[in-house]
Amino acid sequence: MAIKVFDSELRVMEALWKEGVLTAGQLAKILKDQVGWNRNTTYTVIGKLIDKKAIERFGENFSCKAVITKEQVQQHEAKELIGKLFDGSAEVFLSAFLSGETLSGSEIKRLKQLVKGLK
Repeated sequence: MAIKVFDSELRVMEALWKEGVLTAGQLAKILKDQVGWNRNTTYTVIGKLIDKKAIERFGENFSCKAVITKEQVQQHEAKELIGKLFDGSAEVFLSAFLSGETLSGSEIKRLKQLVKGLK
């Protein structure tokens, strides 16, 4: 499932991915502490995520849980970035990303295993 999640929405998703199930009130408190949002802002963002079917709200206390995974969002964002800035080429993206980077031996080994496992 490919869903575009904007930065503000990502803050709500991050809290849910970390904690699992939270009430709308708990989310509002977390986001007030983290970024200074008021309750209405949090509830507006929750509503947008419900409309996108990224989260589900249930129960009398308006509990919320993520319906999509962090990995799904990461994959969507990576594909969008590669399409937009690298003409859809993962090779060009990786070349640009890794140029000038210093990788540990274990990171290089894991990357080689990932590439080897590609179909």
